[in-house]
Amino acid sequence: MDPVELFHQVAATVPAYRAFLAEHAIDPAEVTTFRDFERLPMTTKDSYTLRHPLPDLCRNGEIGDMIAVSSGSTGEPSFWPRSAADERVIAARFEEVFRDSFAARERRTLAVVCFALGTWVGGLFTVNCCRHLAERGYPITVVAPGTDRREIARVLPELAPYFDQVVLLGYPPFLKNVIDTEHLPWSAWNVKLVTAGEVFSEEWRTLVAERAGIADPVRGIASLYGTADAGVLGNETALSVEIRRFLSSRPDTARELFGESRLPTLVQYDPEVRFFEEHEGTLLFSGDNGIPLIRYHIADEGGVIPYERLLDFVRRHGFEPTVPGPERPFVYVFGRSQFTVSYYGANVFPENIAVGLEQPEVAGSVTGKFVMEVVEDAGRDRHLTVTVELMPGEKPTDETAQVVGASILAQLLRLNSEFAAYVPPAQQMPFIRLREAGDPEYFPPGAKHRYTR
Repeated sequence: MDPVELFHQVAATVPAYRAFLAEHAIDPAEVTTFRDFERLPMTTKDSYTLRHPLPDLCRNGEIGDMIAVSSGSTGEPSFWPRSAADERVIAARFEEVFRDSFAARERRTLAVVCFALGTWVGGLFTVNCCRHLAERGYPITVVAPGTDRREIARVLPELAPYFDQVVLLGYPPFLKNVIDTEHLPWSAWNVKLVTAGEVFSEEWRTLVAERAGIADPVRGIASLYGTADAGVLGNETALSVEIRRFLSSRPDTARELFGESRLPTLVQYDPEVRFFEEHEGTLLFSGDNGIPLIRYHIADEGGVIPYERLLDFVRRHGFEPTVPGPERPFVYVFGRSQFTVSYYGANVFPENIAVGLEQPEVAGSVTGKFVMEVVEDAGRDRHLTVTVELMPGEKPTDETAQVVGASILAQLLRLNSEFAAYVPPAQQMPFIRLREAGDPEYFPPGAKHRYTR
């Protein structure tokens, strides 16, 4: 993608962007080089999309043929027009996963869409992208029970035996919960997973693969990096997963590469249709969508790594990938910084806690869902508190709480050098509150889960 050419197309056809440039006294004719492009002001939800009527944000002032809704972190709805052309571009990301990791050209595949249906971004968009693959000749059949677990449990036994493999598509904690609690013959169905929306650990990938009967975690579970604003921007490949698994057991090497020891999502993207930049440790994105966006600040923490640079880095650290991958750049994503909590000056990340709950001595008792918060007691002392959801049928016990706390602490000390250095040893052990499955205060069924308070 030539970002300068995209800029001129958007400046010429999108009324809101013309107004945005006029506000900043920018003449589009003077933007002729990439250095000129890099000096353009960033657009954000507050400075751009929320300030203009929806038609003015679209090409020629015309809203696309479908609208998705996102609630965002504030709960206020945002509207994102889409078109069939947008879906065809994004379907290529699904195609890469289905073709290269799942061998879906040669296998009759049942795609089970477990994202929320209705106006929300994920569900219908995923259905449409999977159907585009069927139009391209893939033997794919789509069923969309959404987040209705009873419907998932009803349709799978009826349909799965007719297919060579079953692909579940949904948010990581929801898919894990379905696999853990719906006692279905997963290993008989050659299950694969496509996830989106959250960073997960390699311990999570290994654990869920074991429970779903997935023999090869590298090719059996793939994450997509997407946003409501711009659709799917990149996807895990077998190459990116292998590299991530190598880094997962080497926090110091991961810190050298990413600047932090916690593990981001690592995906590859197509620079012909998406353009990324880094800005102070966060990501900017430019691309043609239902709402075309130029230097849009996604606010995700992360960065961009060229293909050769990343391959050279892991080889210098003694790792030679065994799987082929597309020679395309990588983007890594930590997620939004507001999902951390600060404790004695140390940033504690949800990923740190998640790894503690995925250890063998703990994983059988908990669902993987948790809420972390810093709670002040009557004496105004602050405590890192983690509320953990138990597996269905499990009851809270002091013994389980002690095992869970010890496992979380061990991973915090291993993965988070800030925590180890800043937090006094006497205050490092987290306070664990165990709640039964589906607890209405912390883990209400059907709601999108939030890991911090």
